[in-house]
Amino acid sequence: MQPDATIRTLDTEQVNPRTRHMDRCSTLELLTLMNEEDRRVPEAVAEALPAVAEAVERIAATLRRGGRLFYVGAGTSGRLGVLDAYECPPTFGTPPELVQALVAGGIARDQADESAEDDPAQGAADLAARGLAAADVVVGIAASGRTPYVVGALEYARGAGAATIALACSRGSVIGAIADLAIEVPVGPEALTGSTRLKAGTAQKLVLNMISTATMVKLGKVYENFMVDMQPTNGKLRQRARHIVAMATGASEAAVEEAMAATGDHMKASIVMLLAGVTAREAFQRLDEAGGNVRAALRSAEA
Repeated sequence: MQPDATIRTLDTEQVNPRTRHMDRCSTLELLTLMNEEDRRVPEAVAEALPAVAEAVERIAATLRRGGRLFYVGAGTSGRLGVLDAYECPPTFGTPPELVQALVAGGIARDQADESAEDDPAQGAADLAARGLAAADVVVGIAASGRTPYVVGALEYARGAGAATIALACSRGSVIGAIADLAIEVPVGPEALTGSTRLKAGTAQKLVLNMISTATMVKLGKVYENFMVDMQPTNGKLRQRARHIVAMATGASEAAVEEAMAATGDHMKASIVMLLAGVTAREAFQRLDEAGGNVRAALRSAEA
């Protein structure tokens, strides 16, 4: 393989002068250096908030119309997309097909296949295998902003008529130029040169947290600041569900238990039932009319 001179220009590949002495530091000094670098990440993310907000609006509109969200990445970027997608069903009660993630080489059980990221055709093929349609939205994630697997996926998505968003940690990224919308969060050189699982990975995780959470708020999956579509599938989560219903309504423990029993542990219906003073059947009807939005269902009860 011929040397790639462009790597020298990437934000993610620069040498950090503040950490050149890290191999001579005591353990505490080393951790202090890393912590100081990490503290720069939220400031960089804050600069990108207008683009993140636009991404949330576009994704929420896509999902309202029945489309799906795909995260596509390689290496750390891809695995962060997988983590965010996997958290949506238990946290927000979404069907597993609503938010999907593709990572170059798949999810290896023992060792990541980092070589797979060099194949743009595979990025396209993986999306095609999921039946990508014009109604969907694809978020390509690459710290360098130029990973071939992600480039190929975004180009395929554009050709299919799907909405495209790029998330990179380098300015003027290749994927940003391909996508309809670019979120670029240049966090500067890593403490460990080129190790983008550090600041770049942290920035991507923060942005993905925002994208999924804010999108679900827009879709009515949240009431006040409670995750009311959470799936109470084990003992801990059932306790959390009852605690959330109690905090959201101010109802007694006995009243919460009665409501949860009447609704089959349905948090939204229990909240509407308790706050609106209606039966479980009426609560479900109001939620259905309000598209599953608790606040809208409560407004209909006040009308």
